[in-house]
Amino acid sequence: MNDSKQRLATDATPDDHQTADEKDGFSLSTEEKHDVEEKQPPRAAVLHETIRLQGEEELGRSIPALGWSALAAGLSMGFSMLARGLLHRYLGEVPGAFLIESLGYPFGFLVVILARQQLFTENTMTAVLPLMTHPDLAKLGLLLRLWSVVFLGNLIGAALFAYGILHMQLFDHATHDALVGIGTEVMANSPWQMFTKGILAGWLIATMVWLVPAAEQAKITVIVLTTYLIALGGFTHIIVGSVEVLYLVFSGGAGFVDYVVHFGLPTLLGNIVGGSCIFALISHAQVRGDEA
Repeated sequence: MNDSKQRLATDATPDDHQTADEKDGFSLSTEEKHDVEEKQPPRAAVLHETIRLQGEEELGRSIPALGWSALAAGLSMGFSMLARGLLHRYLGEVPGAFLIESLGYPFGFLVVILARQQLFTENTMTAVLPLMTHPDLAKLGLLLRLWSVVFLGNLIGAALFAYGILHMQLFDHATHDALVGIGTEVMANSPWQMFTKGILAGWLIATMVWLVPAAEQAKITVIVLTTYLIALGGFTHIIVGSVEVLYLVFSGGAGFVDYVVHFGLPTLLGNIVGGSCIFALISHAQVRGDEA
């Protein structure tokens, strides 16, 4: 009997001793297997938890900290309008000018995101995940507090930037006309278009927030490509659009009521629907589905 067992062991092929990984692919050393694991993209659950923890941190910040950061973000977002306006002024009517001038739009987003300033449309994604994960009235109260403070700070910063650029006499008439033209173009949308285009803008911003933690060295590329698409599509963003339309209002080209009713409310609602009710909800459901 022992001789029989020895013959069976001797006759066994090398494949009988291979691990499942070696049968399915190439035989790798321990170090090589570690390299493979390092190169795998993070699971959706990892991205979800990363963003949720960011949201928890934001919900726990004090009102003064949120307010100053939001004010800085509103001011920074003004550079998206300014960069686009300057490119438009100097490009003139050259072929493809719109494609080039739209590259100015991502500038404000780059400043806000890399400087970790508080932007309302980012919060529609990050701050809502903690509430979706552990829904309760306390979390809802913190979310509404965060949204209120950040939105107000962003709008004050946007208004200060638009007013300052107009009255500090920094630019010539051609640049002024280019900036007025941007606001006029935004106000050419109907309220329904403001809302529907706002949904896509909110969706894209939420997508960007989801992608940035996984992008590692390509964060700038993700930010630029995502926000460039917003500019190309003419999608409405409540903070950048506020700088653009308020510049028009301060120039006498539109009324403040028109800014609030025609642009502000539909765009705000669209951004929230796109960022929170669509992308964040779907992403959260995806992770919950994987855990089921």
